[in-house]
Order: sequence, then structure tokens, then C-alpha cells
Amino acid sequence: MYRLCYDGTWKGMLTLIFESFEYKWHIAAIYKKPESIQNGLFDAMHEVITNETKALRVWNALRLKLPPNALGDLYKVFLSEITQIEMTLCTAISFYFSGVDKPHLAYGRSDVLRIKQIAKMVDRERHRMKAFIRFSRQQDDLYGAMIEPDFNVLPLIRKHFSDRYADQRWLIYDVKRDYGIYYNLQEVEEVRVAFSKDFQEHKMLLEHPEEKRYRNLWQQYFKQVNIVERKNLKLHIQHVPRRYWKHLTEKQIL
Repeated sequence: MYRLCYDGTWKGMLTLIFESFEYKWHIAAIYKKPESIQNGLFDAMHEVITNETKALRVWNALRLKLPPNALGDLYKVFLSEITQIEMTLCTAISFYFSGVDKPHLAYGRSDVLRIKQIAKMVDRERHRMKAFIRFSRQQDDLYGAMIEPDFNVLPLIRKHFSDRYADQRWLIYDVKRDYGIYYNLQEVEEVRVAFSKDFQEHKMLLEHPEEKRYRNLWQQYFKQVNIVERKNLKLHIQHVPRRYWKHLTEKQIL
């Protein structure tokens, strides 16, 4: 049995799958660097080095086996970052290569069913981020937004925002994972920002002087359109869970 360690990237994951087939490994556990690794008494440890050629071979082979939506589900499940989800991906992908017709629909298998269920959860979070992200204008005319999604959905929303806000510079920063996506009017790139101590304490960017006025207008609008007599907090929370409220302009105190 082998305990495998990889760099935590999607290409690294595909490389791991390639080598597990190549060397016929029986895998006991998979870890991302620099996670703490629990050594097994009779298990060998191996570090997988990301190889783009091997990763591409696995991806191209999967494209021959699965429709685009099922391919997308695999990537979404990887982005879920659920503990040891790599083991589920490995066993499911191994089954996909078994020669069974339409293997991604074999929901009688627990790993295939779990792939579908988790992909739906990640997709739901992706849709919520499209709806709940609130930009604020910064002093240098950069539009910034802070998010803390349950899953790592930034790679899934970058095209949506680059298409929708192609005429302005913006930054969407995942404070939970400490990285963001930045659009410079030409392309989107992943960035990490060394925030000041003031930001770390208050989670506020350097806003443009007019931003507070626009924020107050937005909050007043929501206050005016709210019909108190028809308030249904339970239903509202179902659509807008409380964990998102801290980054929603309309939920801040006037």
C-alpha cells in the first residue's frame, strides 16, 4: 500500500492518477503538500512530481470516455477540497476506464454517486458567488470584493466576471484561501496580496471617498423596497444563508 503526496494542483492530481495506473499502486491515502502526513506501519510513502505530459494524457483519455458535463464534475469535485476527496476521484476514474458504457451514470457505485453529489454542491456555490459578490470602488479605481466561499470556486467564476465586467479593473479575493483573481482589462490572473495590518484587522480595502455614499444609497434602496409585513426570515435564509451576510452591502448596518 502507498501513501501519496502531491502539490495540490489539478495537473498534479492527474499526474498522480497516471502514475497510479502506470505503477499499479494500491493507494492507502493521498495528501497535499504541506499537509501533515500520517505514516502507516506497512505503507510506503511516495511524492508525485507534477508532469504536464502525463496529466494531459489522462485528461485526453477521459475526454474519450465522458461527456463535457461529467468532465466538469471531476474538476468541480477536486475544487471542493473535501478531506481525502482525491481517493474518491481515483477510484471513480479507475472505474471510468474499466470499459463500462456510460460509467459516469453508474450511481449504484458510492464513488460515482458521490462525484455527482459533490459536483452539485460546488456548482451551487458557484452560482451563489455570481449573485452575492459585491464590488466596492477603491482609491486607485480598482473594484474589489472579498469572499469566503465553502469551496474553491474562483477558477469557476473567472470567465463570468471577465465577460461581464470587461471595461473595468477588478479583484475578487478569497480571504479563506488567501488568493484572488485580478482582471487588468486584458486578462485574468491569480494573485496573492500582502495586506496591511489594518486590512487584517478590519477586512476593508482602501475605498474611494465616494464609495461610502454609494453604499448608503444601496442600503437605503433595499430598506425601502423591503415589505416588513411579508418578511419571511426562514425562507430568506434558505436563499441567502447567513454565512454570506458579512460581505453583502445590503446586510451591513446603515
